[in-house]
Amino acid sequence: MRVSATAKYVRGSTRKALLVTQAIRGKPVEEAAAALRFMPQHAARDVAAVLKSATANAENNHNLSAEDLVVVDARAEEGPTIKRYKPRAQGRAFPIHKPMTHITVVVEDREA
Repeated sequence: MRVSATAKYVRGSTRKALLVTQAIRGKPVEEAAAALRFMPQHAARDVAAVLKSATANAENNHNLSAEDLVVVDARAEEGPTIKRYKPRAQGRAFPIHKPMTHITVVVEDREA
């Protein structure tokens, strides 16, 4: 059985979060959580929270064991971008883009 969790509107670059999600795809949940704990990327914290939520959903809603779960899919998709402008020299305005990301993690029972 597949169980998922999603975190929407997470502040951070989609491209950077994509590197983290690719690293945990296909791994057992315990191994993926350990890998995320030692990754230096800031996005690893956000992905770890979503992984923890997906594991909790599987345990509480579907009575699955956390030891038997595998990360079958982990995605980071582009969300909206907040646009701001910073004043610069001689009356110019430089754009500042603050990207957001939607992170989805899907776990599945190993026997399935």
